Amino acid sequence: MGKLSKKNKAILEKYDLQNSFPLGEAAEVLKDITSTKFDSSVDIDIRLGVDPRKADQMVRGVVALPHGTGKDVKVLVLCTPEKEQEARDAGADHVGLDDYIKKIEGGWTDIDVIITMPPVMAKVGRLGRVLGPRGLMPNPKSGTVTMDIGKAVEEVKTGKIDFKVDKFGIIHTSIGKASFSKEKIIENATEMLNMVSKLKPASSKGTYFKSISLSSTMSPGISIDANSITGL
Repeated sequence: MGKLSKKNKAILEKYDLQNSFPLGEAAEVLKDITSTKFDSSVDIDIRLGVDPRKADQMVRGVVALPHGTGKDVKVLVLCTPEKEQEARDAGADHVGLDDYIKKIEGGWTDIDVIITMPPVMAKVGRLGRVLGPRGLMPNPKSGTVTMDIGKAVEEVKTGKIDFKVDKFGIIHTSIGKASFSKEKIIENATEMLNMVSKLKPASSKGTYFKSISLSSTMSPGISIDANSITGL
């Protein structure tokens, strides 16, 4: 964590961050203790009672955050020529196919999301070694392999995110910016948590939400009381 101002030292003395907070209070505390000069990302960490090594306990999904992530998402669309204008009209930052495949094979990955269409997956598939480790490989389950290119681009640009549990049973993703109002952070977090709740595997026994915490880019994590969230 960066050097704290007198104000933030006083805040950290005021709040016992070893305790769990209701979501609304956690969002308020987070805004109070975030003091970076840039607009920090707001992240959520959700530790689940699942075993990701078992295929039937892999939790993965997509969610449309009501207020987006606050980030300008750079989208590449790999498509056939007749779909290029649709992609551009929807706001894609880069559009093409063979030329971009060559760029990616050469190591270029300066994008956040790649959207493509089923007819060209044979070409895109060979990029798996480059895109897979970076989490950029298009996937039908996340809506990034589709014939409805325009809709897919618009959804990503307005706040649709893809998430999945890691090998430790944790989902980590950004749900906004520190400049967001407390209400926007609460609404984005609630939407995210409700979606994860709906994806609970039938084979998962015991406590599903082991722990939930909010943090900003350089802040400590703030534990959230799951009982404070409607729908969980």
